[in-house]
Amino acid sequence: MGEETLPFIDVREITPRERHPRIFSMANGLAVGDSFVIINDHDPRPLHYQLQAEYPGQFSWTYLETGPEVWRVQLGRAEAA
Repeated sequence: MGEETLPFIDVREITPRERHPRIFSMANGLAVGDSFVIINDHDPRPLHYQLQAEYPGQFSWTYLETGPEVWRVQLGRAEAA
């Protein structure tokens, strides 16, 4: 499946306090090998650190676009919880 057909979440349209919970909900719903794209207006690095801390080794993180105005990251389920 090419990245253009992946599900995505555009967090620029979501209230900041709701962004991480929505992303974590989507991430936890992924089957191993599945992924989705996060679209943001800044580098979502803090989210990456939080994922690594709370779910070590479970998710892949691949930058598809790195600003300066739009950041796109493909987040995938690497292994089962």
